[in-house]
Amino acid sequence: MNVAEDVCTETTGATAVGVPAASAMAVSTAAQEVGLKRGEFAIAVHLGLIRLMVSRDGGRPMVGRDEIERLRSQDGFPEALRERVRTVGTAEGARRLGISPDRFTRFARAGCLTPITFYLNRYRAIVWLYLADELTGFAAREPQLLTGRSPGWLRDRLEGGADCRAGNWRSRRVERLLSLTEDPWARVAVLADTLDPVQLAEVVDDPYERAYLARLRPEPAFGPTGPVWARETMAHLMRADEPDELLWRRVNLIMELDNAREVRSAPRPGGDRRAFPSPASERAPAPDPRADADADADADADADADADARSRSRSGPESDLVPGAPASVPPGPCPGPGPVHAPTGAAVPVVGLLARIGLRRRTSREANRRQPPQGRAPFGA
Repeated sequence: MNVAEDVCTETTGATAVGVPAASAMAVSTAAQEVGLKRGEFAIAVHLGLIRLMVSRDGGRPMVGRDEIERLRSQDGFPEALRERVRTVGTAEGARRLGISPDRFTRFARAGCLTPITFYLNRYRAIVWLYLADELTGFAAREPQLLTGRSPGWLRDRLEGGADCRAGNWRSRRVERLLSLTEDPWARVAVLADTLDPVQLAEVVDDPYERAYLARLRPEPAFGPTGPVWARETMAHLMRADEPDELLWRRVNLIMELDNAREVRSAPRPGGDRRAFPSPASERAPAPDPRADADADADADADADADADARSRSRSGPESDLVPGAPASVPPGPCPGPGPVHAPTGAAVPVVGLLARIGLRRRTSREANRRQPPQGRAPFGA
């Protein structure tokens, strides 16, 4: 049983509008209307040939009827649209280029050809698919690669064990999703999807921001399909695995994250609560300026009464009672066993880019060694 990959239908760039039920249809219905299969429709959305829209209150993406009419009015519909999203595997792609399947695979592993999608066969092996139009363009641009001996740079790259298929597919997907949206946090979510949870926590150390990015993660328009192991394979392919790519993804994520934080903060629990007056403020209303004269006269009488009460308390039976703290002075914070963190609104030192990329752990360990936590003796004491 083949499990197709529907990840190309992410709705990151979908237009958020109020979608009336009479003017829109589900993506599955839209695919039937334009005569495309699920995989072909997914590629059309990924390439920007079909525009999706989502409701402001969330839910599944929809396709407007005006978009269907636009596609039907194009010349050569539906054959022209179907040809633009047509994909081929290694065997058919080699026949199109007039080369052997082994040479076609070598080109793909060396990075000369970029897959558009993939599926998992019955043996759970990844089968890469390529756009037929792009193969035709490659044959026109690089005719010297199709005949004769392979150039030295290609042989050296393959002898070094290079396989650029997953990395090229990942870069293509990320670049397309970034071009579909201008929302800063949605762009951060796209880049965050390329790192594993441990590395993501090193770059985005705020758990509320990570939770917000998880909510903004691009989702397939057809919904999660396939068994669990197929979705796990998809998640594995989405994450960068080469050192150079990891460094590049982290740098881009840091820059996009800084920009998103400047535009707006990630939502936090209770962030939309209204500020209600405290009981103390309700018991102590603002004084009336017209009563200043009477207040001054009463203050002298109150001072004399307080003096008499203090003199009686020194010798009376109530001298053993401990006076309570004034209601206007809040209790101080309890000292914890760990280091004291600066409040959210306080200025925090700016962490350098290199430290945020890979030296965060080492910096924190050095700080912990310099300052042991309270309530625990240093090692060797």
